[in-house]
Amino acid sequence: MLELHPSQGDRLAIADYRSDFRLPRGAIRDVDCWKFERQQAFVDKGDSWDALCQGRWEESLRLLEEKRASLLEGVRQDRESNTVFHRVRVVEEPLTPYLRWELHALRVQAEAGKKIRVVGPGEWSVLEADGPLPEVVVVGGRVLYQVLYNEADVLDGAIRFRDPELIKCWEGFIAELYEGGEDVLSYVERRVAHLPPPRMKAE
Repeated sequence: MLELHPSQGDRLAIADYRSDFRLPRGAIRDVDCWKFERQQAFVDKGDSWDALCQGRWEESLRLLEEKRASLLEGVRQDRESNTVFHRVRVVEEPLTPYLRWELHALRVQAEAGKKIRVVGPGEWSVLEADGPLPEVVVVGGRVLYQVLYNEADVLDGAIRFRDPELIKCWEGFIAELYEGGEDVLSYVERRVAHLPPPRMKAE
């Protein structure tokens, strides 16, 4: 029961999604959150991404490192709330240029204490007979967001679902993938750290 039908949820524009997400995220205690990242390429925003697209790889990595203090603070707040944000990132090889950058970003987050694991195609892939699974975030067992992207791979808001059975099903699916996944730190060390800087189309 992983199917998400847009008619059963509420379509949120980008600004509404971001503000709506912050409300339950800031209020939860003693319950975890789960994120499933499936798409292999995005157009991101931010200083590190801009540096990457302009061919300034070392600067891009340095800018990722500068986020460490805020990441540590976020982890501290989660610990105070007795909650953990688990993240499962699907990786397909050969890695896209976006993923080669994002995995460095995820490495910094994991070093700060974020719980992130990667999975490749596996038994779960039978669920994709009709196409890739969606990007999903489950917040505290209360709400599920299907994150949307447009044809240019740019964030385009989300669809919010509140059905308890749907939320429970997705939580269980992501938790199972997380349990069998590889810690992002070891994956980056094995498969990413030695790679040359990715080349972006915007260069």
